[in-house]
Amino acid sequence: MAVLNGFMKTVFGVEYHASTPAANRVKKYVKPVRVHIDNRSRIDRRAAAAAFVDSLRTRISGLDIRRVQDRKAANFFIHIVDDAEYRTLARSLIGANNSPGAGQCMARIITGPGTAIERTDAVAVSDLGETLFRCCLIEETLQGLGPANDNAGLGESVFNDHSRIARFTRFDQTILNMLYDPRIRAGMTPDEVRPLLPAVLADVKKRLR
Repeated sequence: MAVLNGFMKTVFGVEYHASTPAANRVKKYVKPVRVHIDNRSRIDRRAAAAAFVDSLRTRISGLDIRRVQDRKAANFFIHIVDDAEYRTLARSLIGANNSPGAGQCMARIITGPGTAIERTDAVAVSDLGETLFRCCLIEETLQGLGPANDNAGLGESVFNDHSRIARFTRFDQTILNMLYDPRIRAGMTPDEVRPLLPAVLADVKKRLR
């Protein structure tokens, strides 16, 4: 089934630092997600970013996510920047020896024991148009929650660098709800996860009706 294939392709693997031990294990938050929105762009996009973050509280079951004003209370940072600043910030996050690629957005996740996510930095470019900003905001925020890989074969998904989908699709919502089902635990391998997915998917479909 397409969504099961999409889950495996996005949850396992990462766009950056693909050789790390966390790459082929489930990565997810196991503690509350507290999001700080850092708008460095000339265009103030905080309202749009806040609305999307707030919408996730009711769209992803099992995820405790809230916005915070205090940076010290946050473990998830959304950095909104102008294009001229993007590469400098991206390289500072992923390291000078790694290329952030030719895009205008990225997400870096830092994992701890059991590959539970401890911190995310999502970067979105603001000044190259509304559609690109929306694509970046949605893709990188969602990737920062755990589905850290992209795949060009995924059609109705933001987890595809060749798409310009600027909405949280039903396909992607299903993947995030599967990931945050309590049966899917941080640190699991593909072989541990695969037999659980049909039952998890069936339950997620019931909740998303």
